[in-house]
Amino acid sequence: MKNIELKNLISWNKELENDPQHKTLRRALVENDFNKIAIKQERAIDNTFRFSKEIDTLPVTSQEKTGRCWIFAGLNFIRERIAKKYNLKEFEYSQNYIAFYDKLEKINYFIESIDDFLTCDKDDRTLQHILNTGIQDGGQWDMFVSLVEKYGLVPKDAMIETKVSSNTRYINSVINQKLRQYTAKARQFGKGDKLNKLKSETIKALYRLLVASFGLPPKSFSFEYVDKDKNYNLIEDITPQKFYKEFLENDLSDYVSVINSPTDDKPFYKSYTIAYLGNVVDGNPIRHLNLEMSEVKELILKQMNDEVVWFGCDVASYGDRDSGVWDDQRYDYDEVFNLDLDLSKADMLDYSHSQMNHAMVLTGVSIKNDKPTKWKIQNSWGDKSGKKGYYLASDSWFDKFVYQAVINKKYLSDKQLKAYEKEPIVLNPWDPMGSLA
Repeated sequence: MKNIELKNLISWNKELENDPQHKTLRRALVENDFNKIAIKQERAIDNTFRFSKEIDTLPVTSQEKTGRCWIFAGLNFIRERIAKKYNLKEFEYSQNYIAFYDKLEKINYFIESIDDFLTCDKDDRTLQHILNTGIQDGGQWDMFVSLVEKYGLVPKDAMIETKVSSNTRYINSVINQKLRQYTAKARQFGKGDKLNKLKSETIKALYRLLVASFGLPPKSFSFEYVDKDKNYNLIEDITPQKFYKEFLENDLSDYVSVINSPTDDKPFYKSYTIAYLGNVVDGNPIRHLNLEMSEVKELILKQMNDEVVWFGCDVASYGDRDSGVWDDQRYDYDEVFNLDLDLSKADMLDYSHSQMNHAMVLTGVSIKNDKPTKWKIQNSWGDKSGKKGYYLASDSWFDKFVYQAVINKKYLSDKQLKAYEKEPIVLNPWDPMGSLA
């Protein structure tokens, strides 16, 4: 390894002292945000919140200080069906109800996974990945389906938010400490009665913690609502499973995940799954069909003729919460900072620069010359950011940073559906397509 030579620093400093443009940049960054300096004013005309096609949706929601975006996006997606059926102006499913069972199922999934690592080295990469990941708020579409299929749905009033459910940092830390303690003991015990007893005691103890923190999930409830015509309605004694199966009339198994991962290790028209990724043991398996981005967008546009679309993306790049705009063409880092920052989508994935970290719902699009130019997004960060909670993505940003969309199988071609239904290729647990939204 070569050391930085002091003579180089002296030379570089002298060069910068005589560079007026760099001096101006230094002065500007004293009191101005890094991002704001690079904004192109001329991009404003392309980032207006006017779209050639928009789907009317219920009011935006807020995931508060949690990573439950995938749950919020999932429930925001399916609530449009029940709102249409019952002529509702406002409605939310209980996100807390789904999040409660997600935590419980992830705890069990973690415990059962450790069975495979009772005798391996402590520094085994997969074991360390499982321990480092622990129990998080995040998830994927198939994990959402597993929870709804098993536990059903309830209105928000039937299981309201608590302080803990809206700010999960500390309970996640406590759960993970308990699960790492479990792992240490399980590796001491090995398989047998002592391990089985430890499993039971650990799950019961953490169930008590979840109920204390999130509340006790209802076994039945009443569905009380006033429709758009101001008609009052009360339907009593409904179970969560009935509320899903009979009231929603929407089979989530009809929807599949398509991804765009243009990396060498993932040929298109293959389906993929990820080792040790899930929540419900024996639940809906994680499965992605990898397609060219043009095909992903074609499927999205087909579905948007009828309904909104759940999708996963990377919101950490080229975005602004105040304006609600994600647009890679809006920022001129290359020229302002004299940096070549070009990375292909494949390189961003392969070299850990980008991966899916947020899920939202597509509700609108602008089409010009038969091609999309910008997309309207319903976020779950409340109505104080963006355009009253809605965001905009340029199509160039969409190409680079959108990785997943959930599409009804009826829109897939025969070739796409056959590829999806083939036995999936198993990816490593740390593969970027296994990241949690």
